[in-house]
Amino acid sequence: MASGASAPVPADSGRTTSPGRRGEKAASAVPADTAAATTLKSTAVTVRSVVASPRQVKGKGGREAARWRLQRLPAAQADDAGEAAEEEEEEALLSVPEDEEEAQPLPPICVSRMRGMWRKEKVALYCDQVLQDCKAEDADEVMGKYLSEKLKLKDKWLGVWKTNPDVFFVKYEEASIPFVGILVEVTCEPYQDSSSRFKVTVSVAEPLSSNIANIPRDLVDEILEELEHSVPLLEVYPVEGQDTDIHDIALALEVVRFFYDFLWRDWDDEESCENYAALIEERINLWCDMQDGTIPGPIAQRFKKTLEKYKNKRVELIEYQSNIKEDPSAAEAVECWKKYYEIAMLCGLLKMWEDLRLRVHGPFFPRILRRRKGKREFGKTITHIVVKVMTTEMVKDLSSDTLLQQHDDLDLALDNCYSGDTVIIFPGVYQAANLALLTDDIIIKGVGKREEIMITSEPSHDSFVVSKADNVKLMHLSLIQQGTVDGIVVVESGHMTLENCILKCEGTGVCVLTGAALTITDSEITGAQGAGVELYPGSIAILERNEIHHCNNLRTSDSSKSTLGGVNMKVLPAPKLKMTSNHIYSNKGYGVSILQPTEQFFIVAEEALNKRAASGDKKDDKMLFKVMQSLNLEMNNNKIEANVKGDIRIGTS
Repeated sequence: MASGASAPVPADSGRTTSPGRRGEKAASAVPADTAAATTLKSTAVTVRSVVASPRQVKGKGGREAARWRLQRLPAAQADDAGEAAEEEEEEALLSVPEDEEEAQPLPPICVSRMRGMWRKEKVALYCDQVLQDCKAEDADEVMGKYLSEKLKLKDKWLGVWKTNPDVFFVKYEEASIPFVGILVEVTCEPYQDSSSRFKVTVSVAEPLSSNIANIPRDLVDEILEELEHSVPLLEVYPVEGQDTDIHDIALALEVVRFFYDFLWRDWDDEESCENYAALIEERINLWCDMQDGTIPGPIAQRFKKTLEKYKNKRVELIEYQSNIKEDPSAAEAVECWKKYYEIAMLCGLLKMWEDLRLRVHGPFFPRILRRRKGKREFGKTITHIVVKVMTTEMVKDLSSDTLLQQHDDLDLALDNCYSGDTVIIFPGVYQAANLALLTDDIIIKGVGKREEIMITSEPSHDSFVVSKADNVKLMHLSLIQQGTVDGIVVVESGHMTLENCILKCEGTGVCVLTGAALTITDSEITGAQGAGVELYPGSIAILERNEIHHCNNLRTSDSSKSTLGGVNMKVLPAPKLKMTSNHIYSNKGYGVSILQPTEQFFIVAEEALNKRAASGDKKDDKMLFKVMQSLNLEMNNNKIEANVKGDIRIGTS
């Protein structure tokens, strides 16, 4: 390679590069946590580079030729030194003058405050403080206003402009130079329109500081002039050593970066979403599940790569379309459609991942998109009376200081509930879509005979009763499922108690999802098109003094489904189940089914055990006891009889 024309190499002075956010074109391709968490500690790269002089590039024309660019050969080409030297001689490029002063190392940027936030703090920040009740189509405007308000704290400050190396390099290795950083002085001005909302005016701060130690000052000035000294605001990171207002600005920039990197989707404003803040909360939970290992690392990486690929392909399509000057040719139209369908496919994959949340229970969408209200601001709880006409006789047993609200509509009563409230229902027939949106810790109880307090589902809805409250109770009433295909009761998370209730199922029975807990006492479950109670891996259930009968009415050719009956457990990790004094009878499958993976360590003599269990043989109590111990399964004084397939089955899923 010709003298003075070597490619950029890391300096021997011990300085190293730190990864950071890229420029506008590739901004979406960088994981948000990488950019936001980076703190530069006097880092720099020395570049012995080839730079074209102004006279040599002047006649080449075009935007790219007008720039002075640092040159870096890909590693694959660097092996052929002779060929590289010939190419450089043809270009007749000049080296950087040796007497030019090196740029100073970059100062450290403000430490990430979001990195130390708990899940609830992130949710409160985005959903309660920033987005509040905004709609998806208004999110851009809301984020812009939030950021502009924070920028009013200080009109001038110092920051590191981190941009895509493409702005400076013709050829480079991303691993060697992940970004080009320049210390700049930022001038904040009110934006004139939406297109300038996330732009900011910058000038080079003195002395010149960069992570590229020998980057030419003329090159930096030339590029900033071409950009009219206006750069994307989200590419600028405030530095330490300034007043406290700058830390607030740094946090605001982090908030907006993370929103656009991980929470925002371009399809949100095209689809109806009644509660955008709840959707954002779901995505924050998904992100936190990836970060804390709840979702396995390899699967989390697949999701992130798919999201990155989607954003890159979208940028490719936009750039391709913008380069078509006139009516597109047939070939160009075909290429546009190809790119569009590839984006649509990636979009579908992302929606499945987001909606399913990598859970085992379908259908493929979160049942609850409502945020928890918590307690009222003044700390009081209210008892809601649901009846057409309220009389003093109805409330005579309540204490004199009880705050009351009367409703003739159960849905309205639930909509007005906060954590700690009680809903009292008098005899009648009710419907309530809000039963599928239980997020606060409330008690719903009937007064009178449970058979006379009937709550029916709406056939047009997918779900009937769904809860993710920490502790919700339903007492002394009847749930009658009509047409809904999901479980009559689904416990997504938290704990639910069903006490002295009748559950007349038409779809599936009671489903307890992974990590959720359920207590059912003195209740009756009947008519399910599957198991009366379905326990997913890692769930917890206590069943005491219940009747579970005439379940698994589903006509199916699937033999695995035809074995379901009273209680079905899916193992790995094992659910915890305590059953005491229950009567499980007349189910078309087994009374209790335990489904475990094909190779489960705690099942010994599996073939013999399955044969005995399937035939209803109760003689081998020792073998069943070992299985029950391994499964955290307690069964005391239960009466399991007259089930078509048998009483207890231990099988493979």
